[in-house]
Amino acid sequence: MSEKTLTRMDLSEAVFHEVGLSRNESSELVESVLQHMSDALASGETVKISSFGTFSVRDKTARVGRNPKTGDEVPISPRRVLTFRPSHLMKDRVAAGKK
Repeated sequence: MSEKTLTRMDLSEAVFHEVGLSRNESSELVESVLQHMSDALASGETVKISSFGTFSVRDKTARVGRNPKTGDEVPISPRRVLTFRPSHLMKDRVAAGKK
């Protein structure tokens, strides 16, 4: 399966063509939605797009490293990872596209 990266411009173009807003309005709408999702994810909430899928940020377990100057073990803050779990509707669409 190939990987595709969507940019804000790609999303703005899709909104422009599908909804019929001006390019500027489409861009502002996409930016607003992405900012709102990012804020919610950063505060630890799960973002669910109904009938599509769920986005959440999960903390990886804390890691331990060594301070290079003193050699003491120090905790390294866990990395936060964005995960996407598709809903059944999305899985059905993907499965239909593979046929």
